[in-house]
Amino acid sequence: MREQPPEERIRNFNEVPYGYSSEEAVLEAQRCLQCKKPLCVQGCPVEIDIPGFINFIAQNQFREGVNLLKEKNILPAICGRVCPQEEQCEIRCVVGKKNEPIAIGRLERFLADWERDQDDIQIPSLPPSTGKKIAIVGAGPAGITAAADLAKMGHGVVIYEALHEPGGVLVYGIPEFRLPKNIVFKEIDFLKQLGVKIFTDYVIGMIKSIDELLDEFDAVFLGTGAGLPWFMKIPGENLNGVYSANEYLTRANLMKAYLFPKYKTPIIRRKRVATVGGGNVAMDCARTALRLGAEESILIYRRAREQMPAREEEIHHAEQEGVIFNLLSNPAAYIGNENGWVKEAECIKMKLGEPDDSGRRRPVPIEGANFKIPVDVVIIAIGNSPNPLISSTTKDIEVTKWGTIKTDPQTGKTSKKGVFAGGDVATGAATVILAMGAGKVAARGIHEYLNTGVWL
Repeated sequence: MREQPPEERIRNFNEVPYGYSSEEAVLEAQRCLQCKKPLCVQGCPVEIDIPGFINFIAQNQFREGVNLLKEKNILPAICGRVCPQEEQCEIRCVVGKKNEPIAIGRLERFLADWERDQDDIQIPSLPPSTGKKIAIVGAGPAGITAAADLAKMGHGVVIYEALHEPGGVLVYGIPEFRLPKNIVFKEIDFLKQLGVKIFTDYVIGMIKSIDELLDEFDAVFLGTGAGLPWFMKIPGENLNGVYSANEYLTRANLMKAYLFPKYKTPIIRRKRVATVGGGNVAMDCARTALRLGAEESILIYRRAREQMPAREEEIHHAEQEGVIFNLLSNPAAYIGNENGWVKEAECIKMKLGEPDDSGRRRPVPIEGANFKIPVDVVIIAIGNSPNPLISSTTKDIEVTKWGTIKTDPQTGKTSKKGVFAGGDVATGAATVILAMGAGKVAARGIHEYLNTGVWL
């Protein structure tokens, strides 16, 4: 796919890939073998008819392709951009056994962008109202998906979102150059046209409790994500200039700090920015730092490149843009100046030992191999847990030792009658598409519960 040259894009927040033209999309779609038993569909968490929508593209029937795609996925423009297709649908593509797999994600993006360009987004006909009402807590990928599916089943749906814009991680976490906010808001407009009501700046657990919601609604779905950042608990993490990835990205993305002072959200701009971590969030932070004017954006990761959990595309883009990879290294402490601002990161060299539970070789410190890196800003991007607000204010909600809500993976049911959950709040930080899949599962579970009244 054509994209902005690296030397240009590091000076702006515009989207990096340009997307397919109609001609390019048709040519790519015509590579599909239309397998009778499509393995790609088995890899899709939201069960999209992948050969079906690709076949419509191959025949220049874009409207039909959009309609088929959106039967299962109301966020195709988003999923086409940020889902790890290379680990899910595309890895199973038969064409990929000898050649490049069909670019399923790029074709999905093409159809969604085509529909938006036509300014003719079609709303499916809805069944008669069931009279049932469901409260969705959190307007992230899981909550949005559950809300759409429940609305299409005829239920009344209300979403309560804590931040001032709906979208969850789609707006506060993923940078503009990967996922433009106008695309997210356009997809959410579709949700509103299904009749879903959205209340923002509404913190459930403070303004209302889950028990109060159950007095008003027939069921509740918790899709509050994993917004509590992890830290390493090493000396100096409380110095000025040390951010969590959550704060750094929320300021830069949702609050548009990169347009300060037009948007009155300041963010520290410095010359040497270090990001700790090796996932997609770390790549987002390191690439954002360059666009905010950093002369050097340094990634500190305790394993080797091959063990990085980030998508290969994101690693590749970071390398193209000049992010410095300081691999097999781990921070041991941060050192401040006389005014309390971070000035150095003391790190220790690592080596790879035996595999851990994730299957990756465990990083082991090399004794005496400490070194220092001069830095002006540090961003900690090593993971997140669910915010404990809901679980601490709700009786009968069982959680794991990691703070995630225990659910039945087949239905989304929690330990509390009438309450369902899904996405990062149940699994810990994962992908957008897995959260959407959990939203679909929970919507089916809620629908069955409302129809039968059975809770086992």
